[in-house]
Amino acid sequence: MDVSLILIPTDFSDCAINSMNYAKKMAERFHAKLILLNVIDSREAEHFSAYSKEPLEKVLERLMNQSKQAFRKLLNTWEGKDLVQETLVSVGMPFQEIAMKARDFQVDLILMGGYGSRGKGGTIEEIFFGSTVEKVVRLLPCPVLCVPIGWPEEQPID
Repeated sequence: MDVSLILIPTDFSDCAINSMNYAKKMAERFHAKLILLNVIDSREAEHFSAYSKEPLEKVLERLMNQSKQAFRKLLNTWEGKDLVQETLVSVGMPFQEIAMKARDFQVDLILMGGYGSRGKGGTIEEIFFGSTVEKVVRLLPCPVLCVPIGWPEEQPID
């Protein structure tokens, strides 16, 4: 398998950080570069805007700034920062944004965190329509690797 560019969607959760650490090991093994992507869910931003009576543009601006700050903080401490080619923040439906960025950058692999069979509580949407990982797998022809939370750090990569 030839892997030179890996896309890692992140929401900065422990689960996402776990997948980033696994991606770091893969990138080192295959001499690949990483693209980190944070997607601001447009539906959640619209709900927050309606609830707070704040214009959607202001909500999105604040959320984008928070994401950029989170990336800066993460990259200041994360051991894989030298492997990162780019960090991106986008707005939309997460699975669609991930699919579009994967196609735009012609990535070889998408590596995502997942909660495994435990789930994270199971929203109605996840129960009936599947998780973001499942939707990405259905949309894209490139490999998608889901790293469940708690995946052993010492797991070999061959």
